[in-house]
Amino acid sequence: MKRLLSAMLLIAGLGALTCVHAEKADATKPTNVEADQMQYDDVKQINTFVGNVVLTRGSILMKSNKMVVTQDPAGYQFVVMYAAPGSLASFRQKRDGGPDQWIEGQAERIEYDDKNEIMKLYSKARMRRLENGKTTDEVNGEYISYDTRAEFFTVHNTSGGDSKPGAGRIKAIIQPRADTTKAP
Repeated sequence: MKRLLSAMLLIAGLGALTCVHAEKADATKPTNVEADQMQYDDVKQINTFVGNVVLTRGSILMKSNKMVVTQDPAGYQFVVMYAAPGSLASFRQKRDGGPDQWIEGQAERIEYDDKNEIMKLYSKARMRRLENGKTTDEVNGEYISYDTRAEFFTVHNTSGGDSKPGAGRIKAIIQPRADTTKAP
């Protein structure tokens, strides 16, 4: 019975972790990119930025060594960010629901599908939820898929997006939530 209760509490905690609301106002903001170099292929609609790449759009901040942006005929963008050897690409975005709530992630490669609003983190993947400057929840694995629309993510122990026995372990740290229904 004690194991069942512990498992139920862990599942409830993970459910709270997946409730990550990205700031909706970011969608209406202009995208600004800084890099050491840029190449643009107008025919293929591919833009490549290389060297200390920094992308900002509203509260979104993305950093990598190389970023490739492909645009489809409907105007949706697919972004792939690559880390420099020995480092990690990263993103950070303000969340709706409070004045100081953030989601951030790091990995060797990060892909973002603008049309489906899915972020995929590959190799040494890590996502954290922050509130008032403090980490409230954190997950680590070789692969994280984060669906920003459904507010749902999965974590796997291989960078191929699946889990295999003996391939390593994922890790989740879920902080206790304050009970706001009790009087002080």
